[in-house]
This record gives sequence, structure tokens and C-alpha cells, in this order.
Amino acid sequence: MTDRVQRRLAAIVSADVVGFTRLMQADEAGTHQRLKTRFQGMVQAKLDAYGGRLFKLMGDGLLAEFPSVVSAVEWSLDVQKVVAAEEDEPDDRRIEYRIGINLGDLIIDGDDLYGDGVNLAARLQGVAPVGGICMSDASYQYVRGKVDDDFTDGGEVELKNLDAPVRVWRWSPRDDREAVLERPSPKPVELALPEKPSIAVLPFDNMSTDEEQEHFADGISEDLITGLSRIRWLFVIARNSSFVYKRNAVDVRQVARELGVRYVLEGSVRKAGNRVRIAAQLIDAQTSNHLWAERYDRELIDIFDVQDEITERVAGAIEPAILAAEGLRARDRSRDDLGAWEMLAQGLATFWRFTKSDAAEAIAILDTAVQRYPQYAPAKSMLAFMLLFSAHVGWRDLASTRADAEALAYQAVALDEHDAWTHVVLGYLHTMNRNANEAHQAFTHAISLNPNFASGFGWRGFAESHAGNTEEAIADFEMAFRLSPKDPQNAIFLGGKALAHFLRDEFDTSAAIAGDVIRQRPEWNSTRRMECTALARAGRMDEAQASLARLLEHQPGLTAATLRKSLPYPNSEHLEKFVGGLVLAGLPEE
Repeated sequence: MTDRVQRRLAAIVSADVVGFTRLMQADEAGTHQRLKTRFQGMVQAKLDAYGGRLFKLMGDGLLAEFPSVVSAVEWSLDVQKVVAAEEDEPDDRRIEYRIGINLGDLIIDGDDLYGDGVNLAARLQGVAPVGGICMSDASYQYVRGKVDDDFTDGGEVELKNLDAPVRVWRWSPRDDREAVLERPSPKPVELALPEKPSIAVLPFDNMSTDEEQEHFADGISEDLITGLSRIRWLFVIARNSSFVYKRNAVDVRQVARELGVRYVLEGSVRKAGNRVRIAAQLIDAQTSNHLWAERYDRELIDIFDVQDEITERVAGAIEPAILAAEGLRARDRSRDDLGAWEMLAQGLATFWRFTKSDAAEAIAILDTAVQRYPQYAPAKSMLAFMLLFSAHVGWRDLASTRADAEALAYQAVALDEHDAWTHVVLGYLHTMNRNANEAHQAFTHAISLNPNFASGFGWRGFAESHAGNTEEAIADFEMAFRLSPKDPQNAIFLGGKALAHFLRDEFDTSAAIAGDVIRQRPEWNSTRRMECTALARAGRMDEAQASLARLLEHQPGLTAATLRKSLPYPNSEHLEKFVGGLVLAGLPEE
């Protein structure tokens, strides 16, 4: 028989220092000492006087329980009035609190308390006035008429990560009784959006009372800011600005206006036993549309490993999500109205549909961008990529395309050698030129510039599979799929995975994967070739001959001699294994 969970009903107070990050940046040692002195003196003495018990002390706040709601409110009023009466500190150095109060059913874990009752107190504190108090309606019903001070009805309030709005009551030390959340200040200046896509990563919300999880949540947010900052085409707000909103209930549209960004990434961390759940969502603040959301459940065996993994996955998924959103925004606009980035986004959105006609249209868009913005490296690198890919799948002649793609790729690197994508394009060029070592170095350099770059791993796997390094190739493909599971390029990488299995003599697996890709992308002749040769090498000759007939319908006049000249296999045995399978199925030599 399992032990029953121990619970009790109590009043919870959550107190938090207003502007803690700003105070610490201005005077870290002084702020710490003043907080310590105040807690050891006035705050602790009043806790004792009102029968309160501290059960959690954080650097910028505390959690305490009281035997009655009246005691909790009286302690909170007393503390806030003492703080408001202090006159020896200038406004920019004053240490003030927001306080939230809730009456709730709590789970007892030794000296610690947790549960929804604690979480709601913390949420209420986040919407309390500066120097004031906010309590739940359930708490207010117990103190109504029992304390001298008046609380104003704050109405129904949406609180973060709660399914339903909560009615709140507020007290403020100001003479006016309006429901003001901050000191009167000039209206925030709304910043113009930068030319590049822009994003702010808000501090992830700690849904537990465990201080260690607070650091864990902050670490994920900080690592995401660092990871996204490696994406050269993305404008990322620095930590010091986005963390101003920590512990505050925010409207993402207001945050976006104040920081001058289009996209906002927010999330939460919730711990239960030795498991942690991390949720994240990407929002277009201009439209309030949710572009991407994911939830991750993990065992907390090593907190840093979990933090690294979640950061890696979220950062990897954000890039294609924003690219897709930017492509949709630019899709129906005239090229004459588009800037350099918008033309790139429009071209990519068109190209990722992966049909011959769409590729031709995308190449035309990027060609216009290169002519209009000759110093814009991403346009040149992506145009080079589109040309190479079109030749690889059989939509263009490789011999006549190679020189143009090579010139564009090297021009892009010269313009911006720190752009990870330009090195992916260089690696692809080396792959097509059968320079395996150079290709590996270029892709690895791209990954060093952006460790969460799904395309870098996928295309390195593509090069490794053609070089016969099948184990390394499959590992890279799996990393690409993990970082960006819904990426349009994954069909390409699945084709590369089919090749890796082919070179390991796992012909049936190779044919099955190739067949899946063909169903997704029927216009890719390269994958039809993969299916046909795998079926032939597996001894499934009737199916191989039928596959070859379908291939020649899409690529008439194809010969073994043509493929031996153009396919990117640096090893002649691997090349003959691939082409020879097609010959077995009936492909003519000349």
C-alpha cells in the first residue's frame, strides 16, 4: 500500500523584488547586502509576529505560509507600508515588492510546500501593483471586513498557464485607487521592426516552487537566445532586455511593440518527481497566430544534459518555422515591393514546394534579388543551392549549371564568411564535384557556426552517404530529423538515408525509403534512380524494370554513361554499384 500524499489548507504569500535584474546590474553587491539586511531584520521579524513561516527564499523573492488569510494580508500590508515609508534611497535604488496571496490546498514535502495553491500565489504576485498586493477572490472572502484597508475589485484576469481567468482583488499604497500596475511613466516608444525577421525569447516560466527549476528555466531561455543569435538572418533581442519581463504577466503584442520584434518565443517548465515537462510556443505578435508549439517530457537524470537537449531541439525547430512564416508573408506580394530579405523568403517558400516549375520560379526570384542587391550574401548562396539541387534531381544540366553555382557560392562566402548557410552551399558544391574531404570540412564549419543548424547536419549526412561513410551519414540524418522534424528538406535527407542503406547492402530498406520519398516528391528523378537500383540489387527485377520505365518517362534519354559523368560519388566502386544496378534493370549504357 502506497503512502497517502500529505496535504493541508493554508494561506500562501509570494513576494518578489520589482526590477531585480536592473538593481543587480546597477549594484550587485550593494543590492544583495540590502536585501539580506532587510530580510534578517524587518521581514523576518514581521513573519514571526504574524505567525508566518518561510518555506522558500529566492534571490529576488520569497514564499511563506500563514495559518490564516487575515494574518497573511496583515503581514503583507505591514511590510508594504514600511517599505513605502523608506525615504533614504533614490527611486532607481529602491527595493520594492509585489505580493500575491492565495488560499489553497497544498502538498507537503518535508519543510517544502507545492501544488496549484502555491503556483496561483506566484501568478497573482506577477500582476500585483508595484509596492502593492493582489489576492484571489477565494482569499478575499475570508478577509472582507476584517482588515482596515480597502481592496479594489480587479475583475477577471487571464493568468499565464491557467486554463480559466481568475477574479482578483488589489491594494496599492497610492492615494488614487486606480488599478495601476506600474509607476506612472512616459508611454513606451514603439520600435520599428528591423529589416530582418526579429524575435524575443521571454524567460521561461517556472511552474514549480523548486528554486533549482528556476535556474533551469532561466538557463533554457538564455541558451535559446545564444543559439538563435547564431542564425545570421535573424535579429534576436539580448537577454538583458527580454528578462525585464521575468515574473510579469505580459501581453506578447505589447512586448513585441516595446522591443521592436515580430516574433515572441515563450515557454514554461513544470517538475513532478524526477520528471520535467518543458513547453514552448512561437507566436507571431503582429497577428497573434501560434506558428509552432511543442512539449517535451524528460527524466531529470542530468539537469544540464536535459537543458542542452531541449535548447538544441527548440532552436533547431524555430528557424524553419520562421522561414515558413516569412515566406507566407511575402508570397503574394510583387517583387517590386520586396526588400532583399523578403525576396529571399519568397524564393525559399516557392522552392520548398520542390517541383520543377516552382524551382524555376524561385530561381528567377533569387536571380532578381542578386541583381538588385549584389552585396546580399544569402541571396547568392541560396541561388547557388537552388541551381545545384535542380541539376542534381534532373531538372537542369549539371555541366552548364556548375560554373554559375560555383561563382555565386564563393561570392557569398566572400561577402559573409560567418553565415552558416553559405558554407552548406560550398559543401554541396564540393559534394557535386566529388571532393569528399572539402565537403566534410565545409559542412562541419557550418555546424560550428550554428550548432543547432538542421540543414548543416542533413547535408553533411548527404555528403557522407555519397562518400560511403554510412554510419556517420545515418547519425547526421537522425540529428537533422530531431532538430527540425517538419523541415521540407527532410525528404532530401531521407533520400540520402536510402543511399546509406544501399551502400550497406540493405537493398530492401533502401528501396522502401526511396519509395516513401517518391510518394512525397514524385518529380525527383534522383530518388526514382535510387529506388530502381535498390530493387535491382535486391533481386526484385520485375519491380526494378517497372521502376526504370517510370524513371525514363520523367527523364527520357538517360544513359549509364551520363550518370557516370555526373553523379557525386568520389569512390568508383560505389559509383559502379549504383549505376550498375540501373543497368541490371535495363538502363542503356549509351
